[in-house]
Amino acid sequence: MELIGWGGVNRDRECGLCRSKPKRGHKLMKTHKALVVGIVLAGILLMLQAPLRMMAQGPPPQGEPPEQQGPGQDPPGRVARLSFADGSVSFQPGGEGDWVQAVVNRPLTTGDNLWADKDSRAELQTGSTSIRVDSETSLTVLDLDDRTTQFKLSQGSVIVRVRHLDDEDQFEIDTPNLAFQIQRTGEYRIDVSADGNETDATVWHGRGEVTGGGASYVVVAGQKARFTGTDQLDHEIDQIPNRDDFDNFAFQRDEREDHAESSNYISPEMTGAEDLDEYGHWRYVADYGPVWAPAGVAAGWAPYRYGHWAFVEPWGWTWVEDEPWGFAPFHYGRWAFVESSWCWVPGPVVVRPVYAPALVAFVGGGGFGVGVGVGVAWFPLAPREVYVPWYRTSPGYVNNVNVTNTRVTVTQVTNVYNTTVINNNTTNVTRINYANQHVANAVTAVPHDTFVNARPVAASMVKVDQKQIESAPVVHNIPVQPAHASVLGAGRPATVKPPAAVVNRQVVATRQPPPPRASLEQRQAAAPKVRTETPAGQPQPAARTANEPPRPGQPAAKPAETPRPGQPAAGPNQPPHPQTPPSPENNHAAANVPRPGAAQPQEPARPQQPSRAQEPPREPAPPAERSVPHPPAAQAGHPLVRPAPPVQENPQHQQNEQTKFNAWQQQRQNSAPRPPAPRAAAPPPQHSQPPAHEEKPHK
Repeated sequence: MELIGWGGVNRDRECGLCRSKPKRGHKLMKTHKALVVGIVLAGILLMLQAPLRMMAQGPPPQGEPPEQQGPGQDPPGRVARLSFADGSVSFQPGGEGDWVQAVVNRPLTTGDNLWADKDSRAELQTGSTSIRVDSETSLTVLDLDDRTTQFKLSQGSVIVRVRHLDDEDQFEIDTPNLAFQIQRTGEYRIDVSADGNETDATVWHGRGEVTGGGASYVVVAGQKARFTGTDQLDHEIDQIPNRDDFDNFAFQRDEREDHAESSNYISPEMTGAEDLDEYGHWRYVADYGPVWAPAGVAAGWAPYRYGHWAFVEPWGWTWVEDEPWGFAPFHYGRWAFVESSWCWVPGPVVVRPVYAPALVAFVGGGGFGVGVGVGVAWFPLAPREVYVPWYRTSPGYVNNVNVTNTRVTVTQVTNVYNTTVINNNTTNVTRINYANQHVANAVTAVPHDTFVNARPVAASMVKVDQKQIESAPVVHNIPVQPAHASVLGAGRPATVKPPAAVVNRQVVATRQPPPPRASLEQRQAAAPKVRTETPAGQPQPAARTANEPPRPGQPAAKPAETPRPGQPAAGPNQPPHPQTPPSPENNHAAANVPRPGAAQPQEPARPQQPSRAQEPPREPAPPAERSVPHPPAAQAGHPLVRPAPPVQENPQHQQNEQTKFNAWQQQRQNSAPRPPAPRAAAPPPQHSQPPAHEEKPHK
């Protein structure tokens, strides 16, 4: 700029001289000055373009940092948590053939299977939704992302309590003869007979829609609907019977969650926070606000020490805590060391937080002696410290997973992310001072085999000199390859598992879920140099993502006057949108929980798959190994899911449904006890109502 200004001043001076007395070489001097100005401008343009070029190219494929990717391929922002297990409960990771004993706090995602054996029960939580699993029940997570919750119920009983539904959310339970779609917040029970020929749907509060046998049915609050048959459904409506032991179990769990004090300090959509009240207390700390401190922990306790590491796709290395309360504090928020003890600092309350596999930073690099083949060391991130994922993500995902879990600005996140991933060829972040790295006993180090084989960390800790820890470089990448034991986790081999006929039973669905995930061995065979993030050019695992629009389903064709949730969007770039929105009065309390990343551009929707009914059957080429034998599939997709037959307009069917509904309503009115004369205006009670607190609108 000084050269330009200096040239401008002299040009005016020379022009004045030229007007009074022209000199030789004047044109040559002007040419030289113009050349200098041009060179300076060109240099400035090159400097501006260089960072843009670096951001567009990203890190080298074989470099240390995790690779960038488009927002359409980001991992989901939520998972399901195994929050309760009683008796013999078995778990099978998606794509794997082995069943292991279920471990509480294990994250479940698309493709995972759960089996509760005789006299056993389990509970899953995802956000504010709870799914209770009864004895001899087989449940599969067909699809779980930010907008879609889809389960396969092959046999047994589940009770679902949905506290929050957005307009674009889809919640579907698929059984051998029908698909049940939840349309409003409420409490629901689905029972599937042992032979798979009967499904019962009970609705205490809410509204659901059943599709199967070429027809659709609406089940409203106060009804128990029974459906038998497959090609054609026989439908009966009954009053809700008296509560059984499974109902009481579910309602008691609901009451416990409704009275949780932690809801005053955290987002209602934070998975796994219901257990905090029982195992700790809240207090106020200056500069942090409300914090939670665990009670009764062992001497020398530190975050991310009493548990194990597991490999969970698509995030990769994931922490699983041993304590029953140990889910929310290890996948959301940050940990701080205050007044000689640890406390958990949750993130902002007004947002839906994005799940992270472990909010830690790893210690390693040259001269530390912790790396591949030797050991792995880590420490918890403190408030306002930026989390940099070790799996493939977009910059937008990095912003969301940070700003929803700690009080940090997008500018701070961008600066750390650019320094770590874009501007450096290594993940060595020596410019940042991490608070907990300098706290005595905060860093945990274990041998390589303990980390990879999902062994208990506390029993195999390696002692490292504190000065060496504080001077060691911090890395945001785990250069450790997973093994089969990494995927199975810490559970012992299961002594019970579901019958093969139950696991392989097909179900009816209104939308096509992702195909089954390949096993770890198959993925490693396709990518021999597998790392915690998939190398460039290698096939991606089949997993739904945080910002990816729901995959176009295959709902049955229906008349315009009977729209159904889960139908394909009108345009290729629009995500499917339920035609019957949840009840506003049931959802107003949770309307202030925005989804992170809503303003980000979305990837185009995937093309709709061809209809199975129009495509001749073909045998898919099986992979080298299968987790379970699959029946022949009519097309590429999930082999255990078949599309619901198209709904046919049938006046006689509509007339029959009207008759059944009127009979149910009349029976309901007649069975209600007459209120006393002074309270004649009181509404008649329903049969088998949940506890009194259930009468309040759901939050």
